Amino acid sequence: MKQLGIVWTLLLVLVAQLVSAQDAYRKPVLEQKGSWSVIMVPDIQNYVKWSRNQPILDLMMAWVEDNIDSLNIKMVIGVGDLVENNEKITTDYDGNQTTQQQWESAARAFGKLDGKVPYIAATGNHDYSIDRQGSRSSRYHEFFHPEKNFLNQKFLVQNSRNEDGQPTLENSAYELKNLNGKDYLFMTVEYGPRDSVLTWAKKVAALQQYKNHRIVLATHNYLSQKDQHTSGEIKWLFWEPYNIDNMIQKAPHIKMPFANNGVQIWQKLVQPASNIELVLCGHISGEGYRTDKNTSGKTVHQMLFDAQSMGGGHRDGNGGDGWLRILEFLPDGKTVKVKTFSPFFGASPSTRHLAWKKDARNEYQMKFD
Repeated sequence: MKQLGIVWTLLLVLVAQLVSAQDAYRKPVLEQKGSWSVIMVPDIQNYVKWSRNQPILDLMMAWVEDNIDSLNIKMVIGVGDLVENNEKITTDYDGNQTTQQQWESAARAFGKLDGKVPYIAATGNHDYSIDRQGSRSSRYHEFFHPEKNFLNQKFLVQNSRNEDGQPTLENSAYELKNLNGKDYLFMTVEYGPRDSVLTWAKKVAALQQYKNHRIVLATHNYLSQKDQHTSGEIKWLFWEPYNIDNMIQKAPHIKMPFANNGVQIWQKLVQPASNIELVLCGHISGEGYRTDKNTSGKTVHQMLFDAQSMGGGHRDGNGGDGWLRILEFLPDGKTVKVKTFSPFFGASPSTRHLAWKKDARNEYQMKFD
């Protein structure tokens, strides 16, 4: 009998532990009734360059699709590096997917949201090819265009031109009105934006029709994991291309003329604007956050989130462990709750205890003035 009692005790302890573990997991929900949210998608290049990783990206976007109503998602923002290489037709040590396949995977993943929620797919350095003079080109416009998602087309109010002089969504703005009584302009500018693009964005922000809007700016290279604006010359790779021992050869990095870094984007665009109050970026692995006052004395919140090195790294990993950022805009019109969640870990009871990042760099609160 004594042994039976011990067995029952152990079973009760085990059940209690299981119940406790299950109670510890909470599926993402809005903290307050009347809130709405933005989903931030970090760099996806390491998902699309390997066929084995692409299902994780598909799962992430399927989760977003499934939670549009429950989280009252009004906008999804990808912060660039949609592909690993914009000019690859061979396979090598750094991915088994060609450029065509990578762009198709990125477009397919975002395509789950087509007709259901507007989204921004910002461009990163990996989304461009350059020549020896540093002039850029991209296949972006083939896979991300206004007609792809009619909600993007519906809310699109401004756009500029790419380096080839073509109107694309690389530099564009979307207007969403009356979100808890506040009008918003969601704007994106290309990786290393040219002076002409920053001039365009500055003029758009200053238009009388957006004077009282709150502008959310998405760009790729802006903030570091040390919470500093990025600096230095903007350069990118020119591929030779010779495949030596399964490695595509690269020429020395080439400077991109007229391109601006994070310090310059702040000085030329964000600081002078009275209504850019939130900047989202990727590019550098990790998390970053800082606030500064613009010339009107208003607080500008600036956030980096890039998970591409998580989940095992660039070449041997799973692409980024499925991490997303949930930004909940509370009904007071000022408070934003920032949370970091992985639908990949959240999909299984055996890994749900890993589905939230709870440290101060990944869960915090912002307040607009």
